[in-house]
Amino acid sequence: MYYAIISQDVDNSLPLRKEARPAHIERLEALKEEGRLMLAGPYPAIDSPDPGPAGFTGSLVVAEFESLEAAQRWADDDPYVAAGVYASVMVKPFKPVLP
Repeated sequence: MYYAIISQDVDNSLPLRKEARPAHIERLEALKEEGRLMLAGPYPAIDSPDPGPAGFTGSLVVAEFESLEAAQRWADDDPYVAAGVYASVMVKPFKPVLP
């Protein structure tokens, strides 16, 4: 089943994101290679695909896991969590409908 991992950043998270990004992307690439990643990306803090120093306010990952507990474990192990990027992380079941 698919799960949405919805994360909210702490204020001024950009320096923390930059430091932890390589390890964060590596985990997402592994999900992609396994065919389990539907989509992933950050929420820009301003209405721009490149927010520059404004940074980001959070992230969304939609991926396939064997259970809600497995998705929560994966989310808890995110390098952004360890680096203090996220103020909160919510994991919810997700049902793809379209396209």
